Amino acid sequence: MATRSEGELKKDETNKLIASDKVEGTPVVNNQGEKLGTIEKVMIDKISGKVAYAVMSFGGFLGVGDRHHALPWSVLTYDTSKDGYVVNIDKDTLEQGPTFAANETPNYEDETWGRQVHDYYKVRPYWT
Repeated sequence: MATRSEGELKKDETNKLIASDKVEGTPVVNNQGEKLGTIEKVMIDKISGKVAYAVMSFGGFLGVGDRHHALPWSVLTYDTSKDGYVVNIDKDTLEQGPTFAANETPNYEDETWGRQVHDYYKVRPYWT
């Protein structure tokens, strides 16, 4: 039985793949370089394996009063120079977008809710 070296066990990122726990906590900035928030978790479609949403915390102070946004994964682009994800969304657009409190959980399986989120960000739903 082949064993991996300690260095291989710690590797959780390649040129094209990244472990979910490395995505969590990653900053999200807009094209103007403003930090919009931090990725709290990713939601993955169990059947297709596609990443559906990056749930981003936004606003608040030290976790109090922050809101969460389920950003369609397709609106995020990883930028190595920024060591984070970049979105083409300004703060005002984000503030007016679909949101929920930290202690709330939207019904991610509700297609109507999903279409509203994708329509707001002007991208095709991940399931199409």
